[in-house]
Amino acid sequence: MLRIDMNGNFQVLDYTIFICYALLILGVGLWVSRDKKGHQKNAEDYFLASKSLPWWAIGASLIAANISAEQFIGMSGSGFALGLAIASYEWMAAITLIIVGKYFLPIFIEKGLYTIPEFVEKRYSTNLKTILAVFWIGLYVFVNLASVLYLGALALETIMGIPMIYGVIGLALFAAAYSLYGGLSAVAWTDVIQVVFLIIGGLVTTYLALNTVSGGEGIIAGIQTVYEAAPDRFAMILDKSNPEFKNLPGIGVLVGGLWVANLYYWGFNQYIIQRTLAAKSLKESQKGILLAAFLKLLIPVIVVIPGIAAYVMVNDPEIFASLGDVGLKNVPSSEQADKAYPWLLQFLPVGLKGLAFAALTAAIVSSLASMLNSTSTIFTMDIYKQYINKDAGDKATVNIGRLSAAVALIIASITAPLLGGIDQAFQFIQEYTGVVSPGILAVFMLGLFWKKTTNKAAIIGALTSIPIAMYFKVAPKGWSENSFFLDLPWMDQMGYTAILTMIVIATVSLVQHKGKNDEKGIPISKQLFKTSPLFNIGSFAIMIILVALYAIFWR
Repeated sequence: MLRIDMNGNFQVLDYTIFICYALLILGVGLWVSRDKKGHQKNAEDYFLASKSLPWWAIGASLIAANISAEQFIGMSGSGFALGLAIASYEWMAAITLIIVGKYFLPIFIEKGLYTIPEFVEKRYSTNLKTILAVFWIGLYVFVNLASVLYLGALALETIMGIPMIYGVIGLALFAAAYSLYGGLSAVAWTDVIQVVFLIIGGLVTTYLALNTVSGGEGIIAGIQTVYEAAPDRFAMILDKSNPEFKNLPGIGVLVGGLWVANLYYWGFNQYIIQRTLAAKSLKESQKGILLAAFLKLLIPVIVVIPGIAAYVMVNDPEIFASLGDVGLKNVPSSEQADKAYPWLLQFLPVGLKGLAFAALTAAIVSSLASMLNSTSTIFTMDIYKQYINKDAGDKATVNIGRLSAAVALIIASITAPLLGGIDQAFQFIQEYTGVVSPGILAVFMLGLFWKKTTNKAAIIGALTSIPIAMYFKVAPKGWSENSFFLDLPWMDQMGYTAILTMIVIATVSLVQHKGKNDEKGIPISKQLFKTSPLFNIGSFAIMIILVALYAIFWR
């Protein structure tokens, strides 16, 4: 068979599988994007998929939008460097999804929202909505889109030897080919296929890694071997002696600032919440949330366990020697842990390597498509229709959505290679987002659940949260050598920032209204919190599974 010698040592069958995957995604995306005879695509069709998504498409699309190169590459690297504790991000996200489905979604869907900033307008004011809309557009373009393009292209460069600039352009064009024309409908339905590739490809890599560790005796023997060889990598709660405690501060992970990051991301993030707003009904949306929560339990198996297995393979002389010359390429280390997943892909047999590469690409492209659609939704509905053309018809609205997505993609593609100049780009982006998310979360949480919260208080609180967060992050220790607040892990910093911001908002609200309800308050009916028996049973099952997992690995 003809061999094409690149970094990934791909052969014809691998390329064939990957090309078939790409054609399938493009074909399905364009097929569902077509206009029905005699029907002009309107805003609801383009931005909310005609509000016709079934629960299984919603659940799959939520996971596809969430999982990207930072999970496959970064989380596997974290598995290599510190172990299973990094899975707290995924398992706590499952709990967060249940909270969002039970308490947030009923309010969002009842209000008929297109965008998260639209809720801010209904609850507070148009001015605050516009401020947050501009902020989110900037965040999506310069942080989210640019970082996914950069990290995705970096993965392609590591695995395939594709130059960074060509990787960025290729990923951008792939995502644009179907998402710009079809809108959320094309994104959501192709996400169903993307998730299949993502999970199957990830499981294949996990199986191969564990089978290799066990000397070909299978996955169960592989798990036992890995556990016995590196028991410290299975500790879920890190103590202060662990060098990674600053990133995962022990019990603070379960009760601290990670809740801020999760609630902000899953509850008030446009490119995540948008597919739930496109459901046929509230119950359908909640069932989709439940499916996504179950899938989140599985994600560590396909992204963290391979990293731990790679750690054992590299540090066991006998196993490492058995890998031959292939094992000497791009070997991960404690200083370069992010090489773990690309390194493992080298050992996949012909055909499966193409499948795993398709899974990685699916994770990247689906996230790009989701972010593009949500960026264009916020710009079109919250900026264009608000200030530029209030009377825009269906055709103009959809065209502006496509144009704004294209512009956002071009800007992000130009920005993406520049992130290479930042040391630890992903960590930098996480910490930057952690500066602003506590304030936004405080505004939304009090706006949802406390009617007395005022517009003025929300604005003051959001602005105050920035210097509070920056004090925790950069204040010189010389100001207070014994200060408890100046040497906190960043997760704890987020938690304290959110609490202090809520105190500021509550104080200003009470002073301003002297106990009277805010006229913009949204009453919350207990009727909204009613959920189907399936949702309640599924939620209970997830809780039991999570308690069992933490009980097993609590060390």
